[in-house]
Amino acid sequence: MDVPFDDIVKVTVFLKDLGDVEAMNEIYKRFFPDSGIARAVNYLSARTVVEVADLPQHALVQIEAVCSHGDGTPPQAVEARHGLIIEANNIADAPKDELSSQTVAFSHYNNISAQLGVDPATGALVAGGVKAETEQALKNIKAIIESVDHVLEDCVKVNIFVKDMNDMDAVNEVYAQFFPEGTPARRVVGVANLPMGAAIQIDAIFGNFEGTPPIA
Repeated sequence: MDVPFDDIVKVTVFLKDLGDVEAMNEIYKRFFPDSGIARAVNYLSARTVVEVADLPQHALVQIEAVCSHGDGTPPQAVEARHGLIIEANNIADAPKDELSSQTVAFSHYNNISAQLGVDPATGALVAGGVKAETEQALKNIKAIIESVDHVLEDCVKVNIFVKDMNDMDAVNEVYAQFFPEGTPARRVVGVANLPMGAAIQIDAIFGNFEGTPPIA
């Protein structure tokens, strides 16, 4: 298909044991970034990592990816393709990850890396349990998307990974403060474990005005 790994804009990693994340990352680094162009601008795909109870065929890891493809049209020249894809951004007001960009914009969508309830000033989970973590994770997402001149109302899909499904009433109470109209499509998954022992992790996809600059 003439599509390199650098055309991947979002990766989701499902691990049977989160303790294997360092071994997985060691291999992951061999594939991302995939070219001198990407390394020059520190381009990395948005990413989500969760631990699950089981995987098909008792596998230890399963990986899915969202790949761009020119501007939604048939394959384009490499130069043109990279000119569209490399729209990654990182800010100080949200947690950074050495293996992912906070947001990767391409064509119709901005892909936001999974956010924990981590205070970017301290690098630690906020105190106060699932409600506090939910609020901080959504604050991180809000800061990231606003840094690229978009707003929460541009959100089209939210994925929530929660350790205890019984926490969803508390999660929804906070969620409604950020999305009072409940307009984004949403997926909620109970997971076996999350990085840093977090109670919740959230990623999101935002509309991107057909890949053009934001309309005033």
